[in-house]
Amino acid sequence: MSLDMEGVAGIVDWDQCRPGSPGYALGCALLQDEVNAAIEGAIAGGATEVVLNDSHSRMANLDPRRIAGEAKYLSGRHKPMYMMQGLDETVHAAFFVGYHGSISGEASAMSHTYNPEVFSGARLNGLPVGESGINALVADHYGVPIAFVSGDEVTWEETAPFAQGAVNVVTKQSITRASALNLHPSESCRLIRAGAEEAVRRVAAGEVALPRVQRPAVLDLDVQTADMADVATWARGAERTGTREVRIEGEDLLSVFRSFVAVNYITRQAGGR
Repeated sequence: MSLDMEGVAGIVDWDQCRPGSPGYALGCALLQDEVNAAIEGAIAGGATEVVLNDSHSRMANLDPRRIAGEAKYLSGRHKPMYMMQGLDETVHAAFFVGYHGSISGEASAMSHTYNPEVFSGARLNGLPVGESGINALVADHYGVPIAFVSGDEVTWEETAPFAQGAVNVVTKQSITRASALNLHPSESCRLIRAGAEEAVRRVAAGEVALPRVQRPAVLDLDVQTADMADVATWARGAERTGTREVRIEGEDLLSVFRSFVAVNYITRQAGGR
């Protein structure tokens, strides 16, 4: 389970997502409840092991003592595989919990693509994508279906091409990038629990397709400034294709993703971080 925060029901403001902010404790509590619901549902559906990859901000947003089902917890910054750390060929299904829309797509609460200070758009083989589409590179490389997705309606629209047969739970209807009509947290957790159970059953029945990313994969990135585009080329496999455009291309989907992660980290310096 790769877990983010912005797609959780009730979360609509950066104050709820940033460590040290007044609303952060509530954001973490809402996230923990939805993650636990997904764990409980997956186990009810037949999952024998659950690994959580905390993928938001500093990547340590859960109280480990409160994690359901004795799930393993991958936490902490600077993971080589970032939001997909822990995924390999031994995994049977990938869950995207609390995901959100892309920076360049339709209005989605707190939308961004990895780092909003750097990336203003991304396309995979010409298709506009957000974090879910980029992360699909890793799932496809290892032959793991994306079986469950929770977040707003834009999140599902952007993930659906890579998750045929997956279960989707819409936790909120985004109105703007700063507002949404949210499900009650109890209802969101109920739907997530039921959806996660169904997702595991679908995987066991062979009803969820692999992402099927066309090879060679071409990942085009739009960045905020020319400086960032220049710095991005310091990462292996990244080439500048325009003033603020960068391309990563290759037959090996994992290598494309690794190069993207390198670009994501290294361009933070050009953004002053």
